[in-house]
Amino acid sequence: MATHASVPVTSRRAAPHRLNRAVLATPVVLGVVYGLYAAQIQRGGGVLTGGQIVLGVVSGVAVMVLGLCLLRFQSALPRELRAAAYGTLFGGAMGFLYSLADHSVLRSSGIGAVFGGGMFLVAFYVFYTHED
Repeated sequence: MATHASVPVTSRRAAPHRLNRAVLATPVVLGVVYGLYAAQIQRGGGVLTGGQIVLGVVSGVAVMVLGLCLLRFQSALPRELRAAAYGTLFGGAMGFLYSLADHSVLRSSGIGAVFGGGMFLVAFYVFYTHED
């Protein structure tokens, strides 16, 4: 059946989710700050070595890439999984930073779990109150 000429043509494919530069800059800046802080904790007031620089760069890049991936795919996740993903990322990052200060693995895991649980609750509240 023919349609009228003024009807807009729609594509069957959904447009890809584009993120603006300000949103993309957030995980990049957080990754840089996280890497610098991780190297500073490992340094402990001594002389800066190559291993500490590598630790800072690798941990900063890991947080940055995971944050960018989470931003890219968060719209495909339901709010519960999205909040769990943010909580896991935050809890893992904080637990790792705590472990750099020569604490036990069990204590670092507990700190990470507490921070991750708090982030899950905050993220779930924000997603639940701001969704349609």
